[in-house]
Amino acid sequence: MADFAYVARDSSGKKVTGTVDAGNQRDAAAQLAARSLFPIDVKPADRNAAAPDRLRSRKVKPQAMAIFYGQLASLLRSGVSMMRALTVLSEQASDKNLKLVLTDIRSRVEEGEPLGNAMARYPRVFSEMGTNMVRAGTEGGFLEDALERVSTFTELQEDLKGKTVSALAYPVFLFGVGSIVITVLIVFFVPKFDPLFARLRDKGEMPAITDGLLSFSKMLQSYGIFVVIAVIAIGFLIRMKLQTEEGKFTADKLKLKVPVLGEILMSLSVARFCRVLGTLLGNGVPILKSLEISRAATGNRLLSRSIGEASENIRAGENLATPLRASGYFPTTVVEMISVAEESNSLESVLPTIADSLEKRTFRRLDLFVRLLEPVMLLVMATLVLIVVMALLIPVIKSSSAI
Repeated sequence: MADFAYVARDSSGKKVTGTVDAGNQRDAAAQLAARSLFPIDVKPADRNAAAPDRLRSRKVKPQAMAIFYGQLASLLRSGVSMMRALTVLSEQASDKNLKLVLTDIRSRVEEGEPLGNAMARYPRVFSEMGTNMVRAGTEGGFLEDALERVSTFTELQEDLKGKTVSALAYPVFLFGVGSIVITVLIVFFVPKFDPLFARLRDKGEMPAITDGLLSFSKMLQSYGIFVVIAVIAIGFLIRMKLQTEEGKFTADKLKLKVPVLGEILMSLSVARFCRVLGTLLGNGVPILKSLEISRAATGNRLLSRSIGEASENIRAGENLATPLRASGYFPTTVVEMISVAEESNSLESVLPTIADSLEKRTFRRLDLFVRLLEPVMLLVMATLVLIVVMALLIPVIKSSSAI
């Protein structure tokens, strides 16, 4: 399926433009004819020009998106038409960017474009998972449930992010303050001892740790500005690299190699996959379509690639558990539960249970990790300060002994 831009005339002769989702141009023209539109021009849509430039770059906070999904689901469930619901939500949206985007989406839906396709034009506003869930809900007749699931999922993600950020706030604060204190000591305080240790240096009795500290201090004084510029440049290059698909894949790969934290991130990704897949299967979405949508919810490209390979195996007639086990990213217990669920034909009910269990265990591990991080950070900072102090005290003690 692809988007086709069209120019047509309605029964009154008025020119109408928009896009339709179809397999080819002939199917697109047939869809227009079914809507009593006479096609003048039908051609593949230019995705890069899918939305106005001023809107394509817009971003909306996840909290606002969670509210939008939930309110749209409530309005549709109450019997409000799609057009009226989008009008109401665009008028009452407190976020200016969301208001502009919803206004444009409403006009596109009014022209006959499916809601999911209109949302896909704004990847910085609507996540790939959210867009695919809406498309699946529209096709399967459970759009309200799909919107509620996306709203709940978005809220859970933000809650987790908020808990993680608040838990890491103190360790990050310690690291920042400790780094500033140590930098000030090395750059401004340590050089004042250099003349005092000149005699020891001339005699060749300067301790190696003190000599190294003084040399490092001089280097920072002379080339500190260049070090700062280099760090900023490297950070900028890394950011540019992370905007490419290859860079994002490498970043996801490195995240999973971080001790303890990598396992936590992988468990959360597997939990998201299980929850979305179970929801889709429970609403009657075919397994291949469900896998295509749920792989976007993992948030990790390595896991997403493994799920894509699993889809190919399922097309060949194999079960889901075998390729997931072969990927090495899914815990053995999870794979075994999926295997048993496939045999008993209860996959849609077992997957949410797996997600709940994984999330509970992972949250406990994350809490423990953060609790341990605080004393470790304190110990590291204290050790660095102790090294600086000892490097300055050892020559003083030596000089005192010599006197």
